[in-house]
Amino acid sequence: MMTDTSLHVERTLALIKPDVVHLAEEIEDVILRSGFTILQRRKLQLSPEQCSDFYAEHYGKLSFPSLTVFMSSGPIIALALARENAIAHWKALIGPAQRARASEPEGLRAKYGTSDLRNALHGSESMTAAQKEIKFMFPDSLCEPVPMAEAAGDYLSKHVNPTLIIGLTELCKQKPLDPCIWLSHWLMRNNPNQPKIEDAAIVQEAE
Repeated sequence: MMTDTSLHVERTLALIKPDVVHLAEEIEDVILRSGFTILQRRKLQLSPEQCSDFYAEHYGKLSFPSLTVFMSSGPIIALALARENAIAHWKALIGPAQRARASEPEGLRAKYGTSDLRNALHGSESMTAAQKEIKFMFPDSLCEPVPMAEAAGDYLSKHVNPTLIIGLTELCKQKPLDPCIWLSHWLMRNNPNQPKIEDAAIVQEAE
């Protein structure tokens, strides 16, 4: 029986909340050392109305007014993260939103948060939530699936390797003084995917 070794790469949204924005560099270092890639980063301040929209699923809860006031009280940092099983890994890394110090004392919320409200960090709950939240914080982003290991390998084999092999062969023949610069220029000139501009007919305007 063959074992599935493909990487289930996902995106998730992380928010560094107003109470710990001053520790953003330290927190981002932890994120990177935990195997995540930061795809996008944005520092912004939300209005109470925007917070209400972002946390709409919490509407009606007793904590909702306090949550929107807190999240709009200062700048936040939004991070679009990626790695295999990113949603589950990020949730495990930060720990639960409630009673973090009691239940997950090693989590980032237990370390950086001071209460259930001021719990330092946010993480998407599901794939659907992650796509929605990333789009909310990064409106211009394209939430296309990150290629799995096998799909990425197929793409490289089909679209990249053939041209690269030709370029490396030519590099060995030419033996330039700076092989990296030479190869980069060669690839730019011989990129099979570069757009082609058709010759336009010249139209002379009547005077």
